[in-house]
Parts: sequence; structure tokens; C-alpha cells
Amino acid sequence: MPKESGRKVVATNRKARHDYHILDTYEAGIALMGTEVKSLREGHASMVDGFCTFYNDELWMESVHIPEYNQGSWTNHAARRRRKLLLHREELNKISGKIRESGLTVVPLQLYFLDGRAKVEIALARGKKDYDKRQTLREQQDKRESLRELRERNRR
Repeated sequence: MPKESGRKVVATNRKARHDYHILDTYEAGIALMGTEVKSLREGHASMVDGFCTFYNDELWMESVHIPEYNQGSWTNHAARRRRKLLLHREELNKISGKIRESGLTVVPLQLYFLDGRAKVEIALARGKKDYDKRQTLREQQDKRESLRELRERNRR
């Protein structure tokens, strides 16, 4: 059987990009059970409420929903269990230091397979205020309107 190559995205957390200012991103491996991997390969996952926390100097991802595998039996996993993220010690120390000193949080952005291995893209982020959210929405709307006007001019 040929080995998978490239990047296959399973789930993205669009809400995180809306609710947070993304400051720095990292790629981490995930410690998964067999039925979780099979469920992810089918493309089932939801990262909407996901967040990451430190327990005993290890980074854990919580509230990410990976549904139970259909053909799984008693070996199936819990859908919203805590999953360990695999990072180098230097990266973990750097992230934990930034979280402690300033009011940052760690959120998962994307869940994907890279060359057959499950990975998650996590980000150091700072929460947006309501006026920041309105401002980004206004900028997106203005950009859309200007592109629409350009398209109409080019048609004439």
C-alpha cells in the first residue's frame, strides 16, 4: 500500500481566527487511539470549542470533537476526551512562558494529516474585543465591495 503524501485537512477552526488575534503558530503531533485515527481519515471532526491547557508540564488539547468510529466496538474512544499534544521541550517551555507572563491562550486552528501522520496547528492568541471583531468584519465587507465594483467596471 503506497504511503500518503502531502497535506490533507480534516477540520479547521474558523471561529478561532474570528475571536482571536493570532500571534504565533506551531505544528504539533497528537497522541491518538486507533479508532480516532480511523474516524479522522473519514473526515469527521469539529474544533469549534477546542482549547489547549498545560497539565504537569505537558500540553493537552480539550473539547475537540472526534466522533466514535462507526465500525468500532468496545475499543471505541470517548468523543471529547483530552488529547496529548507532542511538541519539543523547548517549544513547550516557550509557550508556557508566554502564557504565564501575558494574557495569551493556546487555540487549535487546524487538524490535518501530513504524510500520513495526524498533526494539529496550534496558535498563541490574544482575545479580540467586540470592536475589533466589528472592525475586521467591516474591512472584509469593504474589500468585497471594492472587488465587486472592479469586476463590474471590467465587464463594461
